[in-house]
Amino acid sequence: MSAGRRTLGFPWPAVVALAALAAPRVVLHDLDVVPEGTAVAALLAVGPPLCWVAAVLWRRPPRPFLTMVVIGALYGVFLAAGHQVFWDSSLGMDAPGLAGLEPGARETLLRGAAVMSSLVTGTMVGVIAGAVAVLLSRVLPAPARRRERADASRPLA
Repeated sequence: MSAGRRTLGFPWPAVVALAALAAPRVVLHDLDVVPEGTAVAALLAVGPPLCWVAAVLWRRPPRPFLTMVVIGALYGVFLAAGHQVFWDSSLGMDAPGLAGLEPGARETLLRGAAVMSSLVTGTMVGVIAGAVAVLLSRVLPAPARRRERADASRPLA
């Protein structure tokens, strides 16, 4: 069993796939395909973290909060990469307060700030989703199939 599966409760490809569920929102938002304030935008923003929580409640990893923070941090990487790829079409900020800087320095500063912001945002989404998952895992019973397997592995008295 890999270290990722032991610690996070999921194999690494599954962790990356869960984080990637949020990637379409980055593209659709940066290209202004889905306007803010619409039901579709809300679904794209809230849907992936809800899927993360559902996966954690289904699998019951040993450290659900850590699992969610890692998924969120990976989402932050996808968010940062998406913003960099679609920089000119979406962000490409003018930043009038930085007008005194050389254009290359201004762009480097703005891109770096966008990367840091994306990483923090993704990680914080993971923290919030992790808190929700931990609270729900304490309230909701584990899926029956897990209890049955656990009961079957206990020695008979």
